[in-house]
Amino acid sequence: MAVALTILTDPREPAARRALSLPPGTSILKAAHAAGIDITATCGGRGRCTSCRVKFVTGAVPPPTIMDEVQLGDDQVREGYRLSCQCLPSEAVTVQVAPPLEEQSFQILGAGAGVKQLGRVAIESGIRKQVVKVSLPREEHHQTSDLEQLAAAVGVAPSDVGVGVLHGLPAALRDDPIGVTVTTFTPGGGAHARQQVLAVERGDTAGMKFGLAIDVGTTSVVTTLLELESGEQLATVSSLNPQSVFGGDLMSRIAFAQFNPGNLRKLQTRIVGLLNQHIGEICRESGVLPKWIYKVVVVGNTCMHHILLGIDPSHVGLAPYAPVMRHAVALPARELFLKLQPEARVCLLPIVAGFVGADAIAVTLATRLYESAEVRIAVDIGTNGEVILGSRDRLWACSAPAGPAFEGAQIRHGMRGALGAIDRVSVDDDIRVHTIGETDALGVCGSGLLDLVAGLLDAGVIDWTGLIQVEARDALPPKLRERVGRRGEERQVVVLRPGEAGAHQEIILTQDDVRQVQLAKGAIASGVAMLQHVAGIPNERVAELLLAGGFGNYLSIRSAVRLGLIPPLPEEKIRYVGNAASLGAQLCLLSETERGRAEYLAARIEHVSLAAHPDFEAIFVEAMNFPRPS
Repeated sequence: MAVALTILTDPREPAARRALSLPPGTSILKAAHAAGIDITATCGGRGRCTSCRVKFVTGAVPPPTIMDEVQLGDDQVREGYRLSCQCLPSEAVTVQVAPPLEEQSFQILGAGAGVKQLGRVAIESGIRKQVVKVSLPREEHHQTSDLEQLAAAVGVAPSDVGVGVLHGLPAALRDDPIGVTVTTFTPGGGAHARQQVLAVERGDTAGMKFGLAIDVGTTSVVTTLLELESGEQLATVSSLNPQSVFGGDLMSRIAFAQFNPGNLRKLQTRIVGLLNQHIGEICRESGVLPKWIYKVVVVGNTCMHHILLGIDPSHVGLAPYAPVMRHAVALPARELFLKLQPEARVCLLPIVAGFVGADAIAVTLATRLYESAEVRIAVDIGTNGEVILGSRDRLWACSAPAGPAFEGAQIRHGMRGALGAIDRVSVDDDIRVHTIGETDALGVCGSGLLDLVAGLLDAGVIDWTGLIQVEARDALPPKLRERVGRRGEERQVVVLRPGEAGAHQEIILTQDDVRQVQLAKGAIASGVAMLQHVAGIPNERVAELLLAGGFGNYLSIRSAVRLGLIPPLPEEKIRYVGNAASLGAQLCLLSETERGRAEYLAARIEHVSLAAHPDFEAIFVEAMNFPRPS
């Protein structure tokens, strides 16, 4: 028998409520998502985080599950909080969606300085605009068409004119009989390539040529507007990926897509909706009309690529992790319902393998690994991390899925990099913190988490296996000693007490939090170590290690080395390279030669499947531990 469920969706608006009928055996989270109510479930509804918590307002509060007790702690359980993914009410209840941490002003790495910083890149976007005079049909006995007359004037076949052009063609030709501006796209940019007509506009608009470079990440999305003649960046907008409400990592989203045939459409609609929002914002900021945007280059991991195209990613998450397609794609914007010039070409770069996507190709292009005489390593650290190693002689790549821990997910008091997040920590005789915006501390983001664990390692609070040394706390300085202890069976370190650094509640690091850090850093470290092992490249032969991606550019190199996240290279050999994926997309936007090179690299890069390699288990187990003190 169905159960009456009322969800208070906004703590600031008591009237904001939805009444649902909850089928037997259905969790509150699933019922909410089915009804279009956004309850964030970073872990995908597996009871491994606190993002989906709700507070019972009326009705009997169900007994806590083990996951409720582990994730929420005694205080929140007593206050009537439960994980909505674990909760299956048996009688009528009203629940309040718990307010998230006030995560505002997110730190999302933008597009960077742009293509000009690379130099030696000839701008040849493939987009051409020309003003032509088109003769109109005049005599009945000599039947012809507007399309045929246009094709003849431009020197193309009628089949090279996009169907979206035809809608406005009669008016454009007749309203301005002196001349029209015809926009064409020549894939590959070669002299013998066929031109595709994208638009016909009244008057002379030849100076209006723009394009978008879009980096669709698992956690964040960055959109950059460029002028196609000069390569100048005109505007950049960024946002969190709205798909994260259904899961913070790729496997969670794949599982969500598998759960219901309509869920893939929900995921696609979310990302397309965000891209249209970005288009609106970026056009308002720059004064550029959407109809003047003729080319878009999109990069992302394999899962994000498939979802954007509306392709089922289910098999990407199942052995042998095969994508549905790997080749580069170029399609009209109208097919993706993007609010641009309808025939504008949306170009998705090729994919290497199931979890090594177009973003890895973009990073390879941006860092010029393929030109290097010496061996270099690029590490794109994120929820779906990727590692590329090699030189002009040979290239290898692998996926290193760190999961969402570096974004604050599945950490007791974790949060994304936003106002109030602890982003830097030092540990000596006590714990000292810095927060983003220097505001009251709300939680710990990824960079602060790494600093914290690294500092506790150096202080002897955590040993090389990751165990919080409660038994040895007497050897610690008094202030630090008071922060280390047990609560029940749980080992923990009190990072901040209420009132310290403006914290309104106690902020702690639990033993499970440390294990999550070990899992995340172990994924990245084992990916790097595995590629070095396969390629036979010891640390001494690595000329440079490049840190890319949103998280990679905010972390402390010292902390990363101390934890074993990256190899112990001399600091001068480790360099931040910004949002290399976005830069690679910009290269392909401005240069058809670079877009062609992306296809060449996708075929050339050797994919290393970590799980399938006989030595991986031993390498991963070793990478899980922290480096022993020398």
